[in-house]
Amino acid sequence: MSVAVAQAAERIDFGASGKAGHAMLTRLCDDFGGRLVGTAANRGALEQLASELRALGYAPTLERFTMPGWERGDDRVELVAPFARRLRVAALAYSHPHAAFEADLVAIGDGRPADYPENVGGKIALLNHSTTLPVREFVRTAAERGLRGVLFVDREAGGQLLARTGSFVGESLPIPVYSITQEEGGWLQRLLARGRPVRARMETRSRCAPVETANLVLRIAGRSPETIVVGAHFDSWDLGQGALDNGLGIAQLYALAHALRGREPGRTIELIWFNAEELGLWGSRHAAESRRDAPIVAMLNLDMVGVPIAVNALGDASLVPSLERWNAARAAKLPVGVQNVNWFGSDHTSFQLEGVRAITFNASIPRESVRYYHDFADSIDKLPEKIVADSAAVIGELVLALADGRELSATRRSPEETAALFTGFGLEPRMRGVGWWPLATKPSAR
Repeated sequence: MSVAVAQAAERIDFGASGKAGHAMLTRLCDDFGGRLVGTAANRGALEQLASELRALGYAPTLERFTMPGWERGDDRVELVAPFARRLRVAALAYSHPHAAFEADLVAIGDGRPADYPENVGGKIALLNHSTTLPVREFVRTAAERGLRGVLFVDREAGGQLLARTGSFVGESLPIPVYSITQEEGGWLQRLLARGRPVRARMETRSRCAPVETANLVLRIAGRSPETIVVGAHFDSWDLGQGALDNGLGIAQLYALAHALRGREPGRTIELIWFNAEELGLWGSRHAAESRRDAPIVAMLNLDMVGVPIAVNALGDASLVPSLERWNAARAAKLPVGVQNVNWFGSDHTSFQLEGVRAITFNASIPRESVRYYHDFADSIDKLPEKIVADSAAVIGELVLALADGRELSATRRSPEETAALFTGFGLEPRMRGVGWWPLATKPSAR
């Protein structure tokens, strides 16, 4: 990637466009709140984003698909003994309705078979926040042991709840699973450790239901049909505003659109706001599968990307030399440079499974902000404008370098090479745990 490309990027004020992206995101967060897929808030916010892009002179399109959805209901978990108290909880996605019941609580440690005490049948489990087991794995074991529900203690203190999906394949959970605050979870664990009987009443009204939703796509035509895909997930959890996860990515994509108005890049740039990432990457699955014949050079994933300190080739060594030359040509080099570490669980995975090379950034967000993600306090006041502006400048430079540089061409890995991309980084056990291995059996969004 040439010095001329880097200099051309410097002539675009991506920072100013980042500020415009933050202003747009503020309106989106305050006017609609959390964007859980399938809700009116998600649909309204997506329509508003499309309207804001049309105001920039673009013609964005919706790519619709259906998927196994989930609706949050008025769920309740109440302590009955040793005293009455409503607990602060959030059902994991794909928990399904059941008749209200009362049951004793039992601690199951990290949820491994050896952690279970005897005679747990008919009880509600209290699961440590330290567990590394996928939800699909521990909930299956809990159901097989006869438990009726699971309370999953949160890893963050301060009354936080980590909303999360219970399934990456859209299957309803055999028993309900709830996040519970670290403070209340610890309280209950101490009571149980002292031999005090603890009993709770659980009622789940959330339900699984098919959803029709859409990705929002903006295509900036280039001089070549070869394409750079830049994606960020649009959906969020519903407990807060979803400003950090992943309103930040929404704003960064908008900043790219804002900065590239009226320009014709060397390659086509496709900006995609994916829906339903939080429930299992459904939007990026649909996008990647529907582009199987597209000449994609690389996919750049923006999921909670703060101000970059490194660019990550996500396990694809063929990308590293070009990324190193890009960083070397920058006026302000990334402090950590180029990394090459693959990981599982965000929208780049869907494209990797289709043989597409993927890139992201190592770019942490200050802990005083990021600790609040997935809950009520994930709000726009936690996201400084400067983070959006500074990150947009780095992202924009790389996107233009990929679009205008000629070092890379559109190519795809073979299925065997793709399998090695995951096994080489030890990701197969986790992918098996969530139901994504063997690779050929992963479900599709249609």
